[in-house]
Amino acid sequence: MSLVEKAKKAAAYNAVDENFPANAKVVGIGSGSTVVYVAERIGQLANKESFVCIPTGFQSKQLIIDNGLKLGTIEQYPSLDIAFDGADEVDSQLNLIKGGGACLFQEKLVASVAKEFVVVADYRKKSPSNLGIQWTQGVPIEIVPNSYATVLKSLYALGAKNAQLRQGGSAKAGPIITDNNNFLIDADFGAIENVAQLHQQIKALVGVVETGLFVGMAKKAYFGEESGEVLVWGA
Repeated sequence: MSLVEKAKKAAAYNAVDENFPANAKVVGIGSGSTVVYVAERIGQLANKESFVCIPTGFQSKQLIIDNGLKLGTIEQYPSLDIAFDGADEVDSQLNLIKGGGACLFQEKLVASVAKEFVVVADYRKKSPSNLGIQWTQGVPIEIVPNSYATVLKSLYALGAKNAQLRQGGSAKAGPIITDNNNFLIDADFGAIENVAQLHQQIKALVGVVETGLFVGMAKKAYFGEESGEVLVWGA
């Protein structure tokens, strides 16, 4: 295991050990390379039969199953005790960019109904100043398919340097389709000075389902450092 992978594992294990409620009944499990170790650690808990885990997408559903955890849905359990997830970028105020894996709506839905939301990531995801510096692919935005042309035009009007429909690449001809049968736009605004304001401006556009800007939702962020150490931001 490389130093980076060891650091990811240490960050995930620390996040679970320090934050998992003793009497948790419903737990959100996100996606990403660091969350793999979160699911692994939760799967080692002696009381894992006493709580249900809610996925944020296909990968996290498989992580829950593979680690012998009880699988539930957000429809069954619309209130969570805690949720763990990764991030594409985190600033010092614990604002996030998420959606690189195309699951941003379900990730935000799960995080929004959790009493506590804890982020786990590696050192490459932290940005002490502004969002949009480390993650330069753009803010992921989930949209209703037939609105893409008008939303793209509006994003440029809001100051986007570049905005484009995310394509499926060699694996799929045409745009990526989300779990909710929507399209995704990636819009690069450069360094984002006011995350909350930009989120509200984008969310107000007709056709936008949700943005990958997570504002004031995370309580803590655990980063696996290149040195193998773990850095914690937040309370």
